[in-house]
Amino acid sequence: MSGHGFHVHGPHDHELEHAAQHEPKGFAGQLAVITAILATVGAFFSYMGGATQANAGLYKNDAAIKKTEASNQWAYYQSKSSKQNLSELALDLSNSEEQKAKYKDKIARYEKEKAEIKEKAEALEAESKHFDELSEGQMHQHHRWAQATTALQVSIAIAAIALLTKRRWMEGATLVIGGIGVVLGALAAAHI
Repeated sequence: MSGHGFHVHGPHDHELEHAAQHEPKGFAGQLAVITAILATVGAFFSYMGGATQANAGLYKNDAAIKKTEASNQWAYYQSKSSKQNLSELALDLSNSEEQKAKYKDKIARYEKEKAEIKEKAEALEAESKHFDELSEGQMHQHHRWAQATTALQVSIAIAAIALLTKRRWMEGATLVIGGIGVVLGALAAAHI
């Protein structure tokens, strides 16, 4: 307080003056802006990581569905093979030419049906494999997003430590680790 040209500092005033004189110019403000930018980019990376993880799960589910459908087709194929085998046995045991002709027709029909079923089962297996590959690609991308997000979170933590300790070199470390996070995010976006 001042009175008659005389000024007395309180403890709070002294701390403010000391901080203004000893704190690097704009240090806290710079760190606040850097931290806000890193947090915003980190939120985007986190969202993308979650989205790719969800996509990986959906693709894996589609792969399982196609694999089940293929398995059903192979079971159907096996039942046709069993019927064909029974018709071949009946052909061998037949005495009349009329019965032999009937069983030869059945055998030919089962052979044709088996070929169609086999083609369908193999196509379903190929679809299942394709969905598995898509899922693996999404999981790789998810891991890359997670690495980027983690680097940004570490960078923000270092920024907080830099602010508390007022160490300029830690501001540099914040920028370097944040930069690594951004590069990892760019790799994730590029599917690398």
